[in-house]
Amino acid sequence: MDILSDIPHILAVLNTLSATLVIIGYINIRKQNKAAHKTCMISALIVSTVFMIFYLYYHAKVGYIPFAGQGDIRYLYFSLLASHVILAAIIFPMVLITAGLAIRSKFKTHKRIARWTLPMWLYVSVSGVIIYVMSFHIYTN
Repeated sequence: MDILSDIPHILAVLNTLSATLVIIGYINIRKQNKAAHKTCMISALIVSTVFMIFYLYYHAKVGYIPFAGQGDIRYLYFSLLASHVILAAIIFPMVLITAGLAIRSKFKTHKRIARWTLPMWLYVSVSGVIIYVMSFHIYTN
C-alpha cells in the first residue's frame, strides 16, 4: 500500500476538520459553553498536530512539488502559498501560547491573544485546502 500518494488528500481533510473545529469552538465560547469550546479547541490542536506529522513526513519523502498552473494563476497561487507559509510559521507558537494561557486559567490574556490566533488559524487551514485543490485537482501535470 502506497500511503504517500494519499497524504495530500489526508492533509486536506485534516485542514478542513481543524477549521471546522475552530469555528465550532468559537461558536461555543460565544454561547458561553466553555466545556464544548475546550473540547473543540483541544481536538483542533490534536488534528493540527496530526496534520503536521503527516505534512513533515510527506515533504521529507517527496520534497518540492512544482505548481503546474501556467500564466497569471501562478501569481495568485504563489501569493496565497507565501501568505499561507508565513502565517503557518507564526500561528504555530501562537496556538501553543493561546492554549497554554487557557490551561493556566489566564483567560483574560487568553481571550486577548485568541482574537488574533483564531482568524490566522482559520486562514492557514482554509488556504491550505485551497492550495491543495489548486495543486492536486485543478492544475495537475
